[in-house]
Amino acid sequence: MDYEEIPPDNPPYARKKIQTAMNYTRNKLKKGKFNIDEFEVVSVEIESDKIGSEFDNYTIIQLTDIHLGQWITKEKLMGIVELINKENADLIVLTGDYVSYQVDDCLDELEESLRCLKTKDAILSVLGNHDHWINPVKVKHSLERCNIINLENEVFTVYKGDSKLQIAGVDSITYNKDDINQVLERIDENSPAIMLAHEPDFADITSKYDPFILQLSGHSHGGQMNIPKLGTPIRGKNFLKYPSGKYNVNNMIQYTSRGVGTNGFWLRINCPPEITKIILKKV
Repeated sequence: MDYEEIPPDNPPYARKKIQTAMNYTRNKLKKGKFNIDEFEVVSVEIESDKIGSEFDNYTIIQLTDIHLGQWITKEKLMGIVELINKENADLIVLTGDYVSYQVDDCLDELEESLRCLKTKDAILSVLGNHDHWINPVKVKHSLERCNIINLENEVFTVYKGDSKLQIAGVDSITYNKDDINQVLERIDENSPAIMLAHEPDFADITSKYDPFILQLSGHSHGGQMNIPKLGTPIRGKNFLKYPSGKYNVNNMIQYTSRGVGTNGFWLRINCPPEITKIILKKV
């Protein structure tokens, strides 16, 4: 696949230096080791009468916001991959932000880890805002070398018997790379569809269209903290409305995963890193 060589918006030099300093501190504190107890596999059932009988109990693993090179090290990511492979998923979807402020060394480690993912049908991805900020061309090449199909306002269809399941993906909303009309040109309105969108508030657009039963997103890291009685106090651009968990948006479900990585600071309060397991149910 050929990609247009668009120059990235390089992050400020200071941020790269800060990440280097944080990584040094992380390694000194021995915080780069994988600990299975730090990660939560969250199961979410999605019920719909649009789901064909062949897709009843179909499982999708969502992995998002790795931000490799900060709190997530290669060792941690390899442990995450092992957790995912134990789930024996039908499909794996990756919803963006693979790196934060540094690219070349991180992408080598990303490829070594993601190549180990195992699934029955396919591994699909979309890019996040950090991927566009760093170098979208390099990130897409890395995903391609891992046999991951990146969806840029495209649709991937899984066929089983007389039924099909459509997985659509829009490019980063933050960078105005999304094109819902391009997606709709490829959608069969008579079959169920799932949207992959890095930024969760795009659900307000996705939910306008009848085939979509679900949107899967990340971007927020769940706010990185969940305060009793207050919920998620930290919200930002494109995750103001749907920062964490499951929401009913019109006739569609929006699910925002807390993701596995962090950005800017490592702290999480009542907001553990999440691998999401979606189970489709026909009703």
